[in-house]
Amino acid sequence: QVQVVESGGGLVQPGGSLRLSCAASGRFLRTYYWAWYRQAPGKQRELVARIQLGGTTTYGDSVQGRFTISRDNAKNTLDLQMHTLQPEDTALYLCTVNVIGAGQYWGQGTQVTVSS
Repeated sequence: QVQVVESGGGLVQPGGSLRLSCAASGRFLRTYYWAWYRQAPGKQRELVARIQLGGTTTYGDSVQGRFTISRDNAKNTLDLQMHTLQPEDTALYLCTVNVIGAGQYWGQGTQVTVSS
């Protein structure tokens, strides 16, 4: 069993920055990919950023150039550095990890609210 816990959300003004963190614990060997998704009220869940086993990163069009995903394989942690936040970035941010041979696991999410 793998547990995924996000942290770092909060209220930030437009144009501000925030850093989210995700930690996975449990018995697993290797991950195929880690990713951040977000879901705003009334909208579909969308990919924010993903980082694969070899280090390849993918970003959603709306965050490209503003957000940076990174991971620490030794610590089984994932970060998302967010800059130039806008009200449309307001959402519940969810961390997910795809564990080779075990499946995909999700955290409960951390709320990010961008408002003046």
